[in-house]
Amino acid sequence: MIRPTTSQLKIRDAAARDLLVVAPAGCGKTEALALRIQGLLHRGDVTSPQKILITTFSNRARDNIRDRLNEYLPISEMRERIAITNFHGLAARLFRAHANVIGLDPDLILPDGDWVGAQARDKGLDFNTTAALQKMLRLSKQEPRTDAEVDALLQKPGCEKALAFERLRVEQGRLTYDDLPRLAELILAHDVVADLYRAHFGAVIVDEFQDLTPQQLRIVNRIGYKRTTYAGDLAQGIYGFAGAKPNEVYAAIRAECTEVVEFSESHRSSPAVLAMVNALGGLTGGNALTSADPESWPNGGLAAIAHHRTAEAEGEWIMKVARALVARAPGHRVGIIARTVGRRRFVEGALEAEDIHFFRWDDGILDTDTARTIKSMLTSFDLKRYLAAPDKMTFLYDASGFDSIIDPSGRESLRDALTWCYDLLRDGVTPQEVRGRVRVGDATTLVSAPGIHLLTGHVGKGQQFDWVIVVGLEDGVLPDFRATTAEEKTEEARVLSVMMSRARHGVILSRAASVPTNAGRPMSRTPSSFFGQVAAARPLDSKGLVEWITQADWNVIASR
Repeated sequence: MIRPTTSQLKIRDAAARDLLVVAPAGCGKTEALALRIQGLLHRGDVTSPQKILITTFSNRARDNIRDRLNEYLPISEMRERIAITNFHGLAARLFRAHANVIGLDPDLILPDGDWVGAQARDKGLDFNTTAALQKMLRLSKQEPRTDAEVDALLQKPGCEKALAFERLRVEQGRLTYDDLPRLAELILAHDVVADLYRAHFGAVIVDEFQDLTPQQLRIVNRIGYKRTTYAGDLAQGIYGFAGAKPNEVYAAIRAECTEVVEFSESHRSSPAVLAMVNALGGLTGGNALTSADPESWPNGGLAAIAHHRTAEAEGEWIMKVARALVARAPGHRVGIIARTVGRRRFVEGALEAEDIHFFRWDDGILDTDTARTIKSMLTSFDLKRYLAAPDKMTFLYDASGFDSIIDPSGRESLRDALTWCYDLLRDGVTPQEVRGRVRVGDATTLVSAPGIHLLTGHVGKGQQFDWVIVVGLEDGVLPDFRATTAEEKTEEARVLSVMMSRARHGVILSRAASVPTNAGRPMSRTPSSFFGQVAAARPLDSKGLVEWITQADWNVIASR
């Protein structure tokens, strides 16, 4: 078991039920929350039959905290005293159990994907129209409005398409992701329901408070006001597009909580990586971090910036650097991270041309529960019945028990995994071979396997790599061209901060002066405006990076 730090023990032993934990990346937040939960139970702050409600924003975060809790609590206590869910899962459970109090049918179809986006594609709407439509519908539902009130709000000029989509949703008897928290808030407005949940949960734990929308915070407050532990970091608030308001939520939490614990030591990253992350602190609002053990990092770690003439040249260069890193430290993980999937395609091309193995996170089944479901389904898969089935996707849905899943993110993850299975089976891959490709849940998983990994910044949040190479630091890419307001530009800086803070030993930022459009035409790109900030960390240039790799003591580095 890991020896807790002084700050982690302070969180475990804090007497206040309303606690704010400011924990930047790599500071041991998940361990601290596990200790906090252990303390609440073992001190008797939460007594049986009450439970502790733990809310996360992703299934990977759920799995991380569940794994840490297994180190501190017996299985029976985990089962009887702990409830772990994401916000959409919590809202779905509230709806299924109490939809009647707001006059709705609890058997309405729960979301399992982007229904609005799918409808827009079917109608041939372009990207900008679809994005505006989704934003309009999302904003209309971030207050506790009934279906009739949403309909009335959308009955104004310019909202005709949104109103048509909303009425189609109601007609089909389904819910979208935006509907779930709206309806959950309406349900919890009934004191009899809120009292039931306040009695059931003696304390609430919110992981990653900076990702809360004001609506989600109101839901938390109805269940656990003044009995909630919030943990997170403003510098990692990168979900504004989903309605998160980090600064607004942070101010409300500071007003609620009587005790605040702030972390300042990183147990993950080298001094060089931390210097790069700290250099963005003026933009992100993050706390300055120091290394918990700076002398333990060979050469102090690595921070570098590389400039390239073209995106093709950048891809070749990154391929060579990544290959050199894994050759010298075969057990290490190299994360090649881009703001968007399309911007890293030149790196993918260079790796494929050299036949270098890499993990593409877009293809993986990253959710542990989904992986187990798929593996279980394929263990005794009846291939003959599948091949004879008139609707093969329906066969897979039935075989996996899809309809029994309530958690919307679990439904979406399983739906995507079943589509993946369908595509492989259609191409002649056997069920046993498909099962063998499901890595999560095995001893070696996608999220821990050594080697080269390609992913986006949002997907990589919460993960850790030994080395991180950030691709595409150009204006229009990072920061994104759609970021026009001060708040949106701040979030783009936080996206970069999240990318860099995944790194343990070293981080490399890369940009190209010319990047082809999707049509293949070269387009000039200016360097990202963020280079001005990170330059304060005095990163190495390309030549200095090569010298660092050549001269470093790789026996020591590879062993850390």
